[in-house]
Amino acid sequence: LRFDEKVRVVVFKSEVKGVFCAGADLKERAKMDDAEVGHFVKRLRNLMDEIAALPVPTIAAIDGYALGGGLELALACDLRVAASSAKMGLIETTRGLLPGAGGTQRLPRCVGIGLAKELIFTGRQIDGHQAFSMGLVNHAVPQNNEGDAAYQRALTLAKEILPQAPFAVKMGKLAINRGMEVDIASGMAIEGMCYAQNIPTRDRQEGMAAFREKRPPQFIGK
Repeated sequence: LRFDEKVRVVVFKSEVKGVFCAGADLKERAKMDDAEVGHFVKRLRNLMDEIAALPVPTIAAIDGYALGGGLELALACDLRVAASSAKMGLIETTRGLLPGAGGTQRLPRCVGIGLAKELIFTGRQIDGHQAFSMGLVNHAVPQNNEGDAAYQRALTLAKEILPQAPFAVKMGKLAINRGMEVDIASGMAIEGMCYAQNIPTRDRQEGMAAFREKRPPQFIGK
């Protein structure tokens, strides 16, 4: 996906009705020794980092349970859409664990330190409306009869992104992600570097021409 220039947006959804991702199989985990557990969690953390590093926008469509590593998967995405009936939580402390695939880092960056600590310390599960109220998800929608309301909303969101200039969107994502990790002066420098890469693109020239000619732009990602 990272190197496929035709890909503009990636939507993560489940094929299992009522479950986005239920997290690790604890019965399988119980058969592992300490070294195997450490290796497994490290690989899982690396997977989440690779998802977060995808250059195009990513959207998690949470139509059911997103627990433990399942919520960490959603947190690795840029945007999250949840059905109001969905259940989310970093429940690791209820099993003698702590989030190990990015949850302790991505949740506070998403909802703030205080709320993140409360959710992780208690292992509490929340629904889509609660997640929306705290900024954990971008949209919460009523579930439909097919059980894919979040996926349908995610597709609508993806279709809003698709017409925009692909390289500009990629640079915007890069600038936000890198800039959030540094002070604002350094962030401004990062934005400047990303903007400079966008200046010579054909899409920028097309955007200006389309504005002058009062027509929709036809971006090609170049």
